[in-house]
Amino acid sequence: MKNLICLFLYLCSCCHVGEAAAVTRGGSCCKAERACPGQGTITDAPDFDPCADAENLYNAMKGIGSDKEAILDLVTSRSNAQRQEVIAAYKSSFGKDLIEDLKYELTGKFERLIVSLMRTPAYHDAKEIHDALKGAGTNERCLIEVMASRTNKQTQEMVAAYNDAYGRNIEEDITADTSGHFKKMLIVLLQGTRDESGVVDADLVEQDAQDLFAAGEEQWGTDEAKFIMILGNRSVTHLRMVFDAYEKIAEVSIEDSIKNELSGDFERLMLAVVQCIRSVPMFYAKRLYKSMKGLGTADNTLIRIMISRSEIDMLDIRECFRLRYEKSLYNMIKDDTSGDYKRTLLILCGGDDDLAGEFFPEAAQIAYKMWELSAMTKVQLRPTVRPASGFDPAADAQALRKAMKGFGTDEDAIIDIVAQRSNAQRQEIRQTFKSLLGRDLMKDLKSELSKNLERLIIGLMLTPAEFDAKMMRKAIEGAGTDEHALIEILVTRSNEQIQAMNAAYKAGYKKSLEDAIQSDTSGHFCRILVSLVQGAREESPADLERAEADAQELANACNAESDDMEIKFMSILCTRSFSHLRKVFQEFVKYTNKDIEQIIKKEMSGDVKNAFYAIVRSVKNQPSYLADRLYKAMKGLGTDDRALIRIMVSRSEIDLFNIRKEFKETHDASLHEFIQGDTSGDYRKTLLILCGGED
Repeated sequence: MKNLICLFLYLCSCCHVGEAAAVTRGGSCCKAERACPGQGTITDAPDFDPCADAENLYNAMKGIGSDKEAILDLVTSRSNAQRQEVIAAYKSSFGKDLIEDLKYELTGKFERLIVSLMRTPAYHDAKEIHDALKGAGTNERCLIEVMASRTNKQTQEMVAAYNDAYGRNIEEDITADTSGHFKKMLIVLLQGTRDESGVVDADLVEQDAQDLFAAGEEQWGTDEAKFIMILGNRSVTHLRMVFDAYEKIAEVSIEDSIKNELSGDFERLMLAVVQCIRSVPMFYAKRLYKSMKGLGTADNTLIRIMISRSEIDMLDIRECFRLRYEKSLYNMIKDDTSGDYKRTLLILCGGDDDLAGEFFPEAAQIAYKMWELSAMTKVQLRPTVRPASGFDPAADAQALRKAMKGFGTDEDAIIDIVAQRSNAQRQEIRQTFKSLLGRDLMKDLKSELSKNLERLIIGLMLTPAEFDAKMMRKAIEGAGTDEHALIEILVTRSNEQIQAMNAAYKAGYKKSLEDAIQSDTSGHFCRILVSLVQGAREESPADLERAEADAQELANACNAESDDMEIKFMSILCTRSFSHLRKVFQEFVKYTNKDIEQIIKKEMSGDVKNAFYAIVRSVKNQPSYLADRLYKAMKGLGTDDRALIRIMVSRSEIDLFNIRKEFKETHDASLHEFIQGDTSGDYRKTLLILCGGED
């Protein structure tokens, strides 16, 4: 037994506020900094009088009709503990059940929201679990959300409330309605016995990380029981250290390993547990976004989260929401709901974060920390297309000629070869096709194929530099300029790729790309593109002293004239390395209490805004930026096939797997599903091969 020295340091653990943490190895301690606890938007009302509130509610509901505004104003301006006193005073004063009266007087989503606010947190959770289990189907997403995010105390109180409200054992009901490893993990979480001692043994951290690696990535198959035991029982502080140690051993994040090793509801539950260990507010920000994006609103999810977090960490959730999605939770609720239901939700939300891009003082630290985590995270880029084994360029060249010879074309044969070879292998096929057959493969393909399939296959057969040059040419030529394409290409390419593209453009079109950009764009947008097309971005690591100076310059520029501001932003955002810019944007939060993304959105406009915004998004998370570009290419009526082809071709051998994962994480639907639903025929078949699979 190790001689563990306990040092109780109170952390702002987004999962367990105030959890004590001590890290020991052979008697030494690793200290952690104190941070601010999460903040709710609903607090105790001053000068509270439950009897007066009970009378006001009675008056609001007596007679014909009800005064809904009076009800929502009163209910949303009291804490849950105060609402319980009002319920008791209502029964004492009028001999009636307040909740039953509210159910009778109100209707629809507004009724569900107000009635839910009147229940205690434990009984509210118990009802959500009961509703998720009853009926023909099970709402697994609700079970996952509640069980993954509650503290031991909250879980134990929910178990007792469930038994009291329904006269049933919650564990038995979950056992009867779920199965497999998903059921086992739910039961583990239901015990509410996660370690909260605050003691972390650094040797055990290393052992757990090694055990998780051995249970998944290191072997064929997965030892699910090991994942359940470690993720279901260890403390929050311990697991955060395990995740860091795991990434060093496996060279992938624990999230990526779970996605690779597990599946279905069990995968979703384990990912939710990991997300809550890392940051409960970010977990809820993602859940809220998914409840409102697209057609229709998942009102039960929206109601459940807004109620359950309104007195705990709603301010932090709002900040995470804005950092993740570049829009305020307040405005998304405003756009997605209506009437008294909307008004009540907006009160629970507590305010609009989009005003001038300002952070609430107590949440600025979260933004600062998120940039720090972004700088520390090492992402393993994963392609979806790799070199084919047993490659024979002569056989492929002959097979392609056979597919195009005679009457008709064998598109399937062409697709199966072209889409399942690396670009380097395709170049060998092109050369061999000419050497063996004396023909130009590109010309043959163009004559045999048509429309989007032809554009996609030809794009795959070009070298990356030729393809980028062609995409830039397409974005510039003709009546209109595709500014988004110009931005996307120049922001996401390395110096080496940009320089190769410049050479390919000059060779193919007898004109420099810089001259083409200057003749087709103007003003500061032109200057930004010309700066980027030099392919001269610094590649040095972050320099703290210089980052602080850069952040201060950006902060000062925010108070300057528009032209001066844009020039200063260009001089830093277009030249510094991405690793350095992460530190600059972090320090910018410290100096200004503002978000660089929101400043760009608020203070700039048009193509200049779009260019700077794309740079910031790419600095933060380039696969996420490209996933968003793919989503926009396919959502709504019509498809931007040029953008779809451009990204699928250019990223298939770089990071399309990462883009897929970000797409699923953000939009709660797979890239595979979107392509399948938005395209057709051989074009769709080729895109799906490039996509590499279903998430």
